[in-house]
Amino acid sequence: MKHGAGGRSMRRLIERVFLHGATGPAAAMDDGAVIPIGDHFLIVTTDSHVIHPLVFPGGDIGRLSVAGTVNDLAMMGATEPLGLTCGAIVEEGFPVVELERLHASARAACEEAGTSIVAGDTKVMRRGEVDGLVLNTTGVGLAARVVRDSGLRAGDVIIVTGTIGDHGMAVMAARHAFDFGADLRSDVAPLNGLIRAALAAGGDAIHAMKDPTRGGVASALHEMADKSRVGVVLDESALPMRPAVRAAADLLGIDPLFIANEGKALIGVHPDAVLAVMAALRAHRYGRDAAVIGRCVEQSQHALVLDTGFGRRIVSEPDGELLPRIC
Repeated sequence: MKHGAGGRSMRRLIERVFLHGATGPAAAMDDGAVIPIGDHFLIVTTDSHVIHPLVFPGGDIGRLSVAGTVNDLAMMGATEPLGLTCGAIVEEGFPVVELERLHASARAACEEAGTSIVAGDTKVMRRGEVDGLVLNTTGVGLAARVVRDSGLRAGDVIIVTGTIGDHGMAVMAARHAFDFGADLRSDVAPLNGLIRAALAAGGDAIHAMKDPTRGGVASALHEMADKSRVGVVLDESALPMRPAVRAAADLLGIDPLFIANEGKALIGVHPDAVLAVMAALRAHRYGRDAAVIGRCVEQSQHALVLDTGFGRRIVSEPDGELLPRIC
């Protein structure tokens, strides 16, 4: 299961099997493929969604399938998706009324993102051959400038667009019927409008972006730092977190840096543009809790280091997501 849950094991599997002999757009292992078209770039991304439970506080697999794909496009600079496809693999006996409700949720997320599902496919499997419902979404969009996750530079500031750990902790509580005595809700949301505002404010000073989904902030920053050949120092006191998430993570002994998010982005930006980008983020409803959480430094032995205020500790890359089937 760890090979499909984000982190080091999944990256190694992809490199060994799916990227063996790969060239061109696939070899970059970014959030999407980049295909030049005239003076613009066509961004193509695809994602499969296998979350359990299908409905959770703050969202469901329908909203997740759209937001996940829209966000991958946005991280590459394509903030106005041209359209999405949706493939549905349904288990025999799945209630049609529930399928209708989940599809309506996906359509509502499309409307929020300013796009639509333009093609699809449906398959039905025998009972027990698939767990309820699997959705695959592919998205395409145009970008005037490509933003890659490998573009960090020494001196860049790392911004996170909101509180971390919301999605993973909400799904964990719902799956295991944990009662933490607090409202835990997923942050799942399409971020293309938020990223569009950030890019308008920061322009070329935004050097890299990535959404910290499976494996959380730690996994995403490890990948970004490794590709960019820089180190990242995080300020623990600056990490934005809802009190309920912090309390639940402490109770379970889970590092919030490893918890999945579905409505947040990590942005690497030149120091001169930080104030403008932060102002643009905080003016948007999905960026009100945006915070500067770290800086990039010259490449060192360790890609990610956490400054606790009392000292520094190495943050290892997670081997896999603490809770599989999270998105």
